[in-house]
Amino acid sequence: MIFRPGTAVWVEHPDLAWAEAEVVSSPASPSSPSSVNVVLSTGVKAVVDGRKVLPRDTEADLGGVDDMTKLVYLHEPGVLCNLARRYTLNEIYTYTGRILIAINPFAKLPHMYDMHMMEQYRGVQFGDLSPHVFAVADSSYRAMVSENRSQSILVSGESGAGKTETTKLIMRYLTFVGGHATGDIRSVEQQVLESNPLLEAFGNARTVRNDNSSRFGKFVEIQFDKSGRISGAAVRTYLLELSRVVQISEAERNYHCFYQICASGQDADKYRLAHPRNFNYLNQSHVYELEGVSEAEQYLKTRRAMDIVGICFSDQEAIFRTVAATLHLGNIDFSPGKEFDSSVIKDEKCKFHLQMAADLLMVDASLLLSTLCYRTIKTPEGNIVKAVDSSAAVIGRDTLAKTVYARLFDWLVDNINKSIGQDMESRSQIGVLDIYGFECFKYNRIRILLQTSIAISLML
Repeated sequence: MIFRPGTAVWVEHPDLAWAEAEVVSSPASPSSPSSVNVVLSTGVKAVVDGRKVLPRDTEADLGGVDDMTKLVYLHEPGVLCNLARRYTLNEIYTYTGRILIAINPFAKLPHMYDMHMMEQYRGVQFGDLSPHVFAVADSSYRAMVSENRSQSILVSGESGAGKTETTKLIMRYLTFVGGHATGDIRSVEQQVLESNPLLEAFGNARTVRNDNSSRFGKFVEIQFDKSGRISGAAVRTYLLELSRVVQISEAERNYHCFYQICASGQDADKYRLAHPRNFNYLNQSHVYELEGVSEAEQYLKTRRAMDIVGICFSDQEAIFRTVAATLHLGNIDFSPGKEFDSSVIKDEKCKFHLQMAADLLMVDASLLLSTLCYRTIKTPEGNIVKAVDSSAAVIGRDTLAKTVYARLFDWLVDNINKSIGQDMESRSQIGVLDIYGFECFKYNRIRILLQTSIAISLML
């Protein structure tokens, strides 16, 4: 594209992502867009790549537009500028067609989500009122009732963008318009929220961007009867980040439950646990604590959450016994054996952790060691038992730890669903998908502006 002198444009900027500028001179022809001379709004002159210059609308509303399909130029700088303008006016929601972009205000805004606001959006045509998460929820509910078809709402965005809070707001609104068919004093929202501390303890972890980042996808399925009243709910989870169980990056942590059990006092003593720095699965990043968080108190909250969802004491003991066993598994190391490509347990300290892991998992220690140091190959002639080297034994150990943790997490979700109460004969559902946050560190323009979350209303 050739820009004439005096044309208002956007140019890439190392600090601002995009900067306002005006063309001074441009390339002679489209076939050689080598460079463009511009002057920035600050008065600074620059020579930029002509292929990375984008047109700017000088007549754009200074307050921004509530639906970005109205923008003259729907490109990256146009979108970011519009969002920034609306944010300065405390407008955190903006549409792009049926997509709702929510910019995290990092503040409590109770007036935006009270009963009066829910009444305002109830039954109103999508787009007639200012952009709001309640409008997305109401649109999905009305489509489900009128078309008798299940709906799905996708909530996505960066880690720490506010996706889980957005999911809670959607559930609150659906509870408001759908009521409850059985007259249960606990709303679906309350029942699902009661399970959150438990899911967070076993599925959330500290990342570089967020101290309490969900490392799994959560699909909350709210079920309705033929009259449009809520009749049940279920939580589906998937894509748990199992690699985190055995390997964590610098400045991050493993799942919260590991640190909670280490700080549990008498229970930690019972499971022969110590400070997290003593365990290979926790000491890779040297981050053991969260600012303002007591792991001992969080452990008690997790226990109370188990009580609320109906997990009995003996099962609670089995859960934390499994968590402790996973930590002990990570401290089992191997050395090369006397035979070629064989392995043996490294030292007495590793033997202790092997015995503890076996006791906590209620298996035979020698059988556990044999499983890690040997593999069985099935052939038509019979089974062949082959020794593995120390590196393969470590891989087997980590695979076992991830598998055990995955089974534990799935078991917890099953028990949560039993507590919430599912309607297996539900006529239709609205699913709210809270997909865990993506992160980008080397170069991320959106990060320069604000963390965002997006809610998209889709029809199944």
